[in-house]
Amino acid sequence: MKPDSTHTSTRRLIVLTALLGTFTVSFNNSALNPAVPVFMESFDIGAITASWIITGFMISMGMTMPLTAYLSHRYSKRSVYLAGLALFIAGSCTGTLATDMPWIVTARVLQGIAGGLMIPLSLALIFEVYPIEQRGRITGIWGTAVMLAPAVGPALGGLLLQFFSWQVLFAMNIPVGILGLVIGFTCLPADEKREPRQFDWPGFLLVTLGVGIMLTVLSRFRDQTALADPLNIGLLMVAGVCLIQFIRVELTKQHPLLNLRIFAIPSYSLSVVIAVVHAVGMFSCIMVLPLLMQTVLGYGPAWTGLALLATAVFASAFVNVGGKTLDTKGPRGIVSIGLLITALATMAFGWIGISTSLWVIILLMAARGIGIGLSYMPVTTAGLNAIPENLVAQGSAMNNILRRVIASIAIVTASIYFEIRSAHLTFSGISTSQSGLTAINEIFLTVGLLLLLAMPLALLLPKSATRSRKEQSQPETSSANNLSFLKTSIIKKPRIFKKHPNLNQKLNKVES
Repeated sequence: MKPDSTHTSTRRLIVLTALLGTFTVSFNNSALNPAVPVFMESFDIGAITASWIITGFMISMGMTMPLTAYLSHRYSKRSVYLAGLALFIAGSCTGTLATDMPWIVTARVLQGIAGGLMIPLSLALIFEVYPIEQRGRITGIWGTAVMLAPAVGPALGGLLLQFFSWQVLFAMNIPVGILGLVIGFTCLPADEKREPRQFDWPGFLLVTLGVGIMLTVLSRFRDQTALADPLNIGLLMVAGVCLIQFIRVELTKQHPLLNLRIFAIPSYSLSVVIAVVHAVGMFSCIMVLPLLMQTVLGYGPAWTGLALLATAVFASAFVNVGGKTLDTKGPRGIVSIGLLITALATMAFGWIGISTSLWVIILLMAARGIGIGLSYMPVTTAGLNAIPENLVAQGSAMNNILRRVIASIAIVTASIYFEIRSAHLTFSGISTSQSGLTAINEIFLTVGLLLLLAMPLALLLPKSATRSRKEQSQPETSSANNLSFLKTSIIKKPRIFKKHPNLNQKLNKVES
């Protein structure tokens, strides 16, 4: 269906169902975080067992996302998205009725699978009915839900637990999910029929094993002793081998599970790198800020929540500004400005002291929100705008997978660094609070510097919106040029062609 052929009211309903699905998944996942101690008490279980409430969701989502492109091609985006939403409702019902821990973990796995199907396709559905010159504004609205949900979830989840049992955290998804399902059945457009293609079983097994094993191992990293565990080291090596082999296999297939050739499109590649750096900055801060506020400065959880909410509120407000600017002036300027603001505000935490005022921290978190709002969604939208329309679902899936995996690695790295560094400083005779503060200062400085180093990449993005539209209007030529670029730049080493003699022939066939 062409974007221009969709009625305005139908477009708005499509955005609404995408918002309902995305917000519900993100909100529910974050709302369950404060409930982990409640589950430990209710079922008399330890912290490791209880952590599977979060880990089960994360791993199942990460393993499902690579399937979205194939499934949406085979059954249509509409069918897969609605199936995901129905599965999320089923998982919520299972959690509401659960009487023991295995059923709760099962419910979370069902919700994770559903989220893996829905999150990448929600943007693809919006892109399908909005022309390129309007996508920045619309994804700005979509981004508001994405930014607010993780911040509002823990606060509302904690509040609900004060008055109700943990079952309400599952039950509250059901009416919202049903509403989204009804609207989706009514308004989501059906894709044009495509010829079925062979499923890429080698690629599927390699990527699901690689991502699944890596996320499982990362969930086991709770302190520095995990670094010396031979099992963890061995599993990480297996995950690495699987992912490397996955890349090699996908580059030789005419119909891969994930079309890695789109990384030959410069704007898309740059957007993914910048989005990944942003994700590292966001999730590292979410992990480190509570340590700063509660362990070092002595503030309660409520003040920590207020600081995180400041980031979410300002990000939600400015993501619309970023989207509108993207539509009119292109991504380069707005993404660069957003990155700069985020980097400077993050680095400012490197000079926080024991006596720093609470309001200074909240103002810095608000400034981070402004920077994230101006750059995070616009750079993702610009990257997806740069690739052919039929690859948007794949591009969105790969963006999400890379952000989640690398952000998980960053969180583990930051937490282990905090433990080792603060312990070393305490052993040297420095007070516990000052040792923790120094380690946190160094983490914020490092993350801020990483954000600053991404700025030159933002300056390579298209300068104007007109250039992006021109490239999008000629997808065939663009795709051919990108494949030529891939052949000459990314896989130009002769030894790869020696090992895969049919690679050049297949790329020529795709290019033609």
